[in-house]
Amino acid sequence: MLYLHDVWVNWFEGEENGYNVCSFHEWRKADGIEILDQIPVLYIEEEVYTYIENDLQDLPKSLLEIIYQKAYIRKNQERKPLEYAVIITDGESIMAFDTMGYEIPIRKSRLIPRQERLVLDLIKGRQPESFHISNREPKEYHILSLPPQAMTGLTRRERQLKQLLMIAIDQLEATNRLEELRYWLTEWKPERYHEIKQMDFNEAWTTLYNDLLNGWSTRHENFCRQIIKGQTYYENIWEREQQGDVSQTLRP
Repeated sequence: MLYLHDVWVNWFEGEENGYNVCSFHEWRKADGIEILDQIPVLYIEEEVYTYIENDLQDLPKSLLEIIYQKAYIRKNQERKPLEYAVIITDGESIMAFDTMGYEIPIRKSRLIPRQERLVLDLIKGRQPESFHISNREPKEYHILSLPPQAMTGLTRRERQLKQLLMIAIDQLEATNRLEELRYWLTEWKPERYHEIKQMDFNEAWTTLYNDLLNGWSTRHENFCRQIIKGQTYYENIWEREQQGDVSQTLRP
């Protein structure tokens, strides 16, 4: 078994998509960084790595058995085992996860660059281990879990705001109010005002969703700000993202 020591982790909890498990350069001052005293390293096949990185389904039993209580965290001078925690790599991408005692990768983290290099050095000359995934369900993307290509090239802040916008238009669909939907579509595409007036609900919503799905711009951002206005919970998320500067104090 391979191990790494004094490992910096920044856990993202309940994230099924790897694009929301932020790389070190996107870590923030407000993030809760932990240092693991010890954690095992597994070199695994790309298919299994992708399954773990981009889903929250059950982990292979054989993998769980190998890593059982092999990771430790030090708290108040006491060394405590984590039931199932490990660093995985497919030879290119690298991620740590912790199941918090369950059998799914509930918490996920990237590593700092220096420790990523150490992982790749550890696996040099080795072959990836194979694990069988039973009862695997196909990954499904939807409005609240966008496909990776919809997030490609976006910063952490932009991804968060895009997800907030998708929540808002999903809520718009759920209310099923045609005139309200037409209003927002006209705000987005004022040049199609006369055409929008003739659209039914499904056509208008599909047009809005497809238009907003790809890319991100100042126009997207302004539209997001408009559509969440007056909804305190969403406005708080918005404000948090405006203040969420990448940390300049994290020096591995």
